[in-house]
Amino acid sequence: MIKVKLRDDVREFENGTTPEDIAKQISMGLYKNLCACLIDGESADIRTPLEKDCSLELLNFESAEGKHAFWHTSSHILAQAVKRLYPDAKLAIGPAIENGFYYDFDCDTPFTPEVLEKIEAEMKKVVKEDLYLERFELEPAKAIEFMQEKGEPYKVELIEEHAGKNEPISFYKQGEYVDVCAGPHIPSTGRIKAFKLTACTGAYWRADQKNKMLQRIYGIAFPKKEELDAYIERMEEAKKRDHRKIGKELGLFMLTEEGPGFPFFLPNGMILKNTLIEYWREVHKRYGYVEISTPIILNQELWHRSGHWDHYKDNMYTTVIDEEDYAVKPMNCPGGMLVFKSEPHSYRDLPLRCGELGLVHRHELSGALHGLFRVRCFTQDDAHIFMTRDQIKEEIIGVTRLFDEVYSLFGLKYKIELSTMPDDHMGSLEDWELATNALKNAMESLGKEYEINEGDGAFYGPKLDFHLEDSIGRTWQCGTIQLDFQMPERFELEYTGADGEKHRPVMIHRVVFGSIERFVGVITEHFAGAFPTWLAPEQVRILPISEKHLDFAETIRKTLYDAGIRVELDTRSEKIGYKIREAQLRKIPYMLIVGDKEAESGTVSVRSRSKGDIGSTNVDKFLSDILNEISSRSL
Repeated sequence: MIKVKLRDDVREFENGTTPEDIAKQISMGLYKNLCACLIDGESADIRTPLEKDCSLELLNFESAEGKHAFWHTSSHILAQAVKRLYPDAKLAIGPAIENGFYYDFDCDTPFTPEVLEKIEAEMKKVVKEDLYLERFELEPAKAIEFMQEKGEPYKVELIEEHAGKNEPISFYKQGEYVDVCAGPHIPSTGRIKAFKLTACTGAYWRADQKNKMLQRIYGIAFPKKEELDAYIERMEEAKKRDHRKIGKELGLFMLTEEGPGFPFFLPNGMILKNTLIEYWREVHKRYGYVEISTPIILNQELWHRSGHWDHYKDNMYTTVIDEEDYAVKPMNCPGGMLVFKSEPHSYRDLPLRCGELGLVHRHELSGALHGLFRVRCFTQDDAHIFMTRDQIKEEIIGVTRLFDEVYSLFGLKYKIELSTMPDDHMGSLEDWELATNALKNAMESLGKEYEINEGDGAFYGPKLDFHLEDSIGRTWQCGTIQLDFQMPERFELEYTGADGEKHRPVMIHRVVFGSIERFVGVITEHFAGAFPTWLAPEQVRILPISEKHLDFAETIRKTLYDAGIRVELDTRSEKIGYKIREAQLRKIPYMLIVGDKEAESGTVSVRSRSKGDIGSTNVDKFLSDILNEISSRSL
């Protein structure tokens, strides 16, 4: 007999009992919804025999691991359908991803929308067959031979990479289809009740432009049709909110062939961007930050010293000045180190909080570029906090409170993810443990929940990532807090302590927006372009009914403009209904309609973007109301 801990309950079972068996004993409802499990914290198939005392967590689709197993099985169903329809197609990789799954194929047939429909129909047949997924293992040499016989060169390459470890290679079989895979998977294809193939794009094998371009089919799947329908509805809404489409309609920004990944901000976009920056400066001043600016280009030696050259050089642009190698900064931190080092510091100066709106450049693959979300040039709203070790907890708490204030202003909720030490880290295990525990302690002091993301920290320290949830439930990683013991060491930063001795400061790297450009994209989609009045590039548009009302309308425009309102006057000789519709399409918060009645009474007829007609009022009252709305930064 073995002892199995299930939450707070410990039960005894026969040796070799599977999580699937245990779920059936507890309830058939639990078993039917079971996707995967955690055995001593490790993700596994629900058919894995339990052969020693362990902890067991049974997972349905609502868990991250459950979704992963469900979507991974969906990718195998996709590949099986493609191989049935196009036997000569070569299989590459097919993982579960954050929202669904994909599979890469080397196939001469272009996967057009019509072909995707055929593949979906074949997938339905695979599901209806309710094929059992069977796991088996082969020694590396046998596994290579097996896949060579099947004519799968990409799979052979993947196996060969692991052959040196001398460990068995795992496979999954469903019907006639067999794939190299570590799993886990759900028990059978029949559980994938609702799915849809969503797109097909090009993708280089191993994401390397030197390799062949493959076809990548994306898909999504759910246990119930209602969940798929709700997802499709959200995606349709997301299309309407696409910041690239709205950005063009509202004249916010543009992207050109002359500068792929280098966005141009247009007049309305600059108003939006500058308004965000003004707020950033205001809130940082209140939280005790000073602002600095560091150069865009610095010599290569600096980037070697910071560690970026060894860990990040493939993403850096370089140049030669006076026969010396330089790099365009991909990050602001090395420049911040030089600022701290430029003068002596005492413990009384700490914590020193330095904010910087630094323009950084990173070489991103052309296929990864996406509007303002993935660009090659952006303004990082950075800050570096230099502090003593006993100030770490309070500084992390202070940064988190600043994040709370900023995100709540935009109506954005968030989840926190703690990323721990990666394989290519700098520094001692002791420093990493101290830094990681400091982040945990600060979050627990604030009562903040967080998830652990093992091995995904920065090379110089662990980090807290803040994933924002927008108005239609999508998440965006924007804010981050990175605790760093390594860079102060590499730059030999010092301060004089109360004991008169030299000490090494600790530092925090952090961003709130992540980048100004990306945050503009996020809030454009969050608000669907209908920005709160304080952010809107154009806050008021005055609509005279005819030319004879222009003089009175201009008087109103000047009154509002002089009070700091972003106001425009529509002087065109168009019908008032047309002017209103166009102003509505431009998502302007307020329209002031001026006709005979308004001119005679010295009033305006107010139309709100969200509420429609809200009646007549005098100009002073409207001005007072809108100024209050702007100053309070109301949503």
